Amino acid sequence: MQYFVVMIDYGRRGREAIVDPEVTRREVVARVTSGEYRDISFIHEISDCSVRDITSDILAEATLPRVEPEEIDLQAVRFDHLRDLGKHTPDEDCAVDGSDQLIHS
Repeated sequence: MQYFVVMIDYGRRGREAIVDPEVTRREVVARVTSGEYRDISFIHEISDCSVRDITSDILAEATLPRVEPEEIDLQAVRFDHLRDLGKHTPDEDCAVDGSDQLIHS
């Protein structure tokens, strides 16, 4: 049988050991990634009669990859926004100027 012990440190309020035999390694990683498990003191893997400290392994798996933002074409975004505003004009004799304001003719 294999299960995981996640020790959460709440500072002055104490510590909590989360032990659930049905939680898999993948679920522990998912909970760390989502932020459900924060302020982790340690994560132990209990397997048969042995205990392994796998805190660094789980934290490494849970880190999100850094994705560099791509260049954003602000002019295209503005044109799309203006086009969308034109679709939602309250009546047919309204138009949209370059300042994102509706102009009534």
